[in-house]
Amino acid sequence: MARTATEAASVPGTDDTPAAPELISGGHLVAKALKAEGVDTIFTLCGGHIIDIYDGCVDEGITVVDVRHEQVAAHAADGYARITGRPGCAVVTAGPGTTDAVTGVANAFRAESPMLLIGGQGALSQHKMGSLQDLPHVDMMTPITKFAATVPGTARVADMVSMAFRECYHGAPGPSFLEIPRDVLDAKVPVEQARVPSAGHYRASTRAGGDPADVQRLADLLVGAKKPAILLGSQVWTTRATDTAVDLVRQLNIPAYMNGAGRGSLPPGDPHHFQLSRRYAFDNADVIVIVGTPFDFRMGYGRRLSSKATVVQVDLDYRTVGKNRDVDLGIVGDADLVLAAVAAAATGRVDNGAVGRKAWLEELHGVEEQARQRRLPQLLSDATPIHPYRLVHEINEFLTEDSIYIGDGGDIVTFSGQVVQPKSPGHWMDPGPLGTLGVGVPFVLAAKLARPDKEVVALFGDGAFSLTGWDFETLVRYDLPFVGVVGNNSSMNQIRYGQARKYGVERERVGNTLGDVKYDQFAKMLGGYGEEVRDPKDIAGALRRARESGLPSLINVWVDPDAYAPGTVNQTMYK
Repeated sequence: MARTATEAASVPGTDDTPAAPELISGGHLVAKALKAEGVDTIFTLCGGHIIDIYDGCVDEGITVVDVRHEQVAAHAADGYARITGRPGCAVVTAGPGTTDAVTGVANAFRAESPMLLIGGQGALSQHKMGSLQDLPHVDMMTPITKFAATVPGTARVADMVSMAFRECYHGAPGPSFLEIPRDVLDAKVPVEQARVPSAGHYRASTRAGGDPADVQRLADLLVGAKKPAILLGSQVWTTRATDTAVDLVRQLNIPAYMNGAGRGSLPPGDPHHFQLSRRYAFDNADVIVIVGTPFDFRMGYGRRLSSKATVVQVDLDYRTVGKNRDVDLGIVGDADLVLAAVAAAATGRVDNGAVGRKAWLEELHGVEEQARQRRLPQLLSDATPIHPYRLVHEINEFLTEDSIYIGDGGDIVTFSGQVVQPKSPGHWMDPGPLGTLGVGVPFVLAAKLARPDKEVVALFGDGAFSLTGWDFETLVRYDLPFVGVVGNNSSMNQIRYGQARKYGVERERVGNTLGDVKYDQFAKMLGGYGEEVRDPKDIAGALRRARESGLPSLINVWVDPDAYAPGTVNQTMYK
């Protein structure tokens, strides 16, 4: 006898049996949301609260890179964002896992680097009961992120991941934080209950071109300027405005200075590339354009700009424009769009002023050459212990157009900032304005994973390397060769100078002296290449052998502990 539809529906295995709803876990929803954003790699240290995210990443084809410390994971996510132009992502467990990552998030916050930190949390069902590793993560993260929240339910997981990414790009980029309780992450919900945003459809373009009237005014100012100067800051790289900036300075014959990630916008030797004459230029220019860098301590809070100059500031963040120093013109917008519009507004003039500025550029080139000649004896010094200027000069000579340079340290990296010149855009990485030591190894990890075709050269202070150096093993484990150099003076020398200046040389060694560590042997112990250098004539050969080794490497260079960078000597906190 034939069954009725009702009877058939109640019998398992018949064609009319209602299909069970497709279920998906919170961890798999995280992975789908990451993939929709274009995230192809996460950096992590494992913990029981977060392992379902790993399972989802495996299904979505997202690489899971495991490190030895959560600070490394967060710094690597920051570095990955800088290299790729896509947001980085770190995943850490609850409690100490999340607190270990705080420094990396704070560094990304000050450096305007878009990244998402996902932290575990105890189960919602155990809220305020004292569950394992329970801490108020959101409260801690709120001051150093653009967005921080708890995911309240499994169906909201992907939606809130996309929300966090959206907030990363509100104004100037920056980090976001999400904590996901363990029961929310592990639970499964019907797929139709979960909102999974579609790639490219859940956030708008954040590119704004600035007020057209202000763009026109800036074009007029530059065309009429006799002695203009422009500073290309980190947002020039963030917005991928390099070609546009270069076209503008060449079109109008404007000397360009670069800082932060803006370094390398113009190659060394370009007639518009200037480095050593910035103070002279800012003292004597009639129009100064600051693009994508704040008036913070690196700019003397704006006081290093001539009071007689017309000052223009271009920035992604409205709050940054005019902060600490008045400006004559402020433009809020994407550097690429703004500079392109300025160049367009300056075209078609009978005289755009470029020819008349030839004498100004020649004047600055003369200042640059005088500064270089004054420094030349130290750059070529054969003294031992090795002068830091000689070391950074050798590194600069060693770099190729494909070398990404990473600086991680205090005094030694301050030396390098005056000498090392990356030869391509996006090939300079430093911590940024937070001045965080320990970014070097994580940045190497990020750079080599994101751009395996590039050579990575990293200069460490011995104190800076010590903070995250154990993840050298991670580089060995993942077969990520790089050329590493430790400028070893057995000291936190930037602080030592300040103590000697303030309290006298008899107290210069309090709390800042390190052991004479053989970092070359450390590298060998972990499976890398290591070499020690005490004679400056041996630096070039050691760098070459490190490159040829095809391994993660550390060249341990003993440098003069009594040589201090001018930037260290001139720091106002020591005066």
